[in-house]
Amino acid sequence: MQADYVIVGAGSAGCAMAYRLSEAGKSVLVIEHGGTDAGPFIQMPAALSYPMNMRLYDWGYKSQPEPHLGGRELVCPRGKVIGGSSSINGMVYVRGHAGDYDHWAESGADGWSYADVLPYFKRMETWHESGQGGDPDWRGVNGPLHISRGPRNNPLHAAFVEAGRQAGYPVTDDYNGQQQEGFGPMDMTVYKGQRWSAANAYLKPALKRENCDLVRGLARKVVMEHGRAVGVEIERGGKVEVIRANIEVILAASSLNSPKLLMLSGIGPAAHLAEHGIEVIADRAGVGQNLQDHLEVYLQMACKQPITLFKYWNLIGKGLIGAQWLFTKKGLGASNQFETAGFIRSRAGISYPDIQYHFLPIAVRYDGQAAAEGHGFQAHVGPMRSPSRGHVTLSSADPKDAPNIFFNYMSTEQDWEDFRACIRLTREIFAQEAMQPYVKHEIQPGAALQSDDEIDSFIREHAESAYHPCGTCKMGAANDPMAVVDSECRVIGVDGLRVADSSIFPRITNGNLNGPSIMTGEKASDHILGRRLAASNAEPWFHPGWQEAQR
Repeated sequence: MQADYVIVGAGSAGCAMAYRLSEAGKSVLVIEHGGTDAGPFIQMPAALSYPMNMRLYDWGYKSQPEPHLGGRELVCPRGKVIGGSSSINGMVYVRGHAGDYDHWAESGADGWSYADVLPYFKRMETWHESGQGGDPDWRGVNGPLHISRGPRNNPLHAAFVEAGRQAGYPVTDDYNGQQQEGFGPMDMTVYKGQRWSAANAYLKPALKRENCDLVRGLARKVVMEHGRAVGVEIERGGKVEVIRANIEVILAASSLNSPKLLMLSGIGPAAHLAEHGIEVIADRAGVGQNLQDHLEVYLQMACKQPITLFKYWNLIGKGLIGAQWLFTKKGLGASNQFETAGFIRSRAGISYPDIQYHFLPIAVRYDGQAAAEGHGFQAHVGPMRSPSRGHVTLSSADPKDAPNIFFNYMSTEQDWEDFRACIRLTREIFAQEAMQPYVKHEIQPGAALQSDDEIDSFIREHAESAYHPCGTCKMGAANDPMAVVDSECRVIGVDGLRVADSSIFPRITNGNLNGPSIMTGEKASDHILGRRLAASNAEPWFHPGWQEAQR
């Protein structure tokens, strides 16, 4: 089996590249270890807590014990299914802030400034809410990825936004448009009531073309000849075989599996490869380093009125929602329930938001366990740009073994200061007049926890990953010793090999990473095809008083 391009990973970026490269007439083979995404657990938006907790769809990774979080091992779900993590995620769609991409460009990723990436965000989207406010000039109208919004019928959504306004923050019609900063409606990758994963948006249409195929199997390593990548060794049906690439091999296997595959293939820190008896093809110190993530806590309030989603949190309620969705693709089942968002700055002197809110009209854990209090609501809150850095390393030279994942969460004093600010600023928002008809009392952390030490111990015990790992194959200048790929996504020091997924992010973006990962696949396709969209002249909004004021 052979093709012009062999892509490892049918995830967010891999699906986008399969679509664009096959559209351009190139032959493409996509290697994916996971199986089908058929069935209501994945396709029904409200069922999002199920697939990420099912070994059928998830690689089942965990972090190493995290020393600054009391030695806890945090779960790290990654999609093992077509669509990758876009098939098991929360479907929240955030592009990231203009400042994120300008920082990428300044740190050596030439051609990845906001002006460069905005045209790709527009190309990939079909934006369905132009009549509901928002920023149609900043949004795409005929891309494969459909973006919509939930109905926001629950009065708690409007109350949360109004509380943000009363606390002195901006309101924004479209955080994915000109102005991210502020409170407003949240975007989701849902179309006609169904999860609109990268598989639905890109891969399934691509597979209808004669020049694109899917190969089921576990990628073991990139096959190298004379310093050039010529194919991928896979295992399927108990046999090992090689899929040949006539032009290039492209890794899009996630920020955890792409560095693992590079190292198994002899590309990585030489001393680490030697420990596992792997012959060194290219000594790249940065492979697996620079690991970043978003950490968050759920600030939960008990609700005075019985208006939250808790009333459906029983077998009958869930059954009715499921039945309505199965037959009509409408109702509560057609939303991820993350329908309201906020992006704020934690202090003066920060030029763009560094705190994100997901607001949810129920008090519940990500694994679907409801709070014991019954009716409640919560804000997921956490800092956006932690200075902590971790790493992904090999646990063995066996491709079947999970990599060692160490985030090194909360390893700097800045992390603790930022997180305390998150909790205190959120409490202030929930204390505004707009929330008073609804707030009964604080469930978690609990109003008694006020001092730095008390808040710190709550964070240590309760902070959870937002499941946004990235950065482990950093894009940068060829002379940067920690860069793994150049600004064309080519692996430095190796011919015929690229990496294009969230692992190449030099620094984590604001918000959820599915949108930026798909954009990476879109833009990488153009680099591969030797073309690019013209840069945008659009001027993003920055708070005019950011140097002096927090809000």
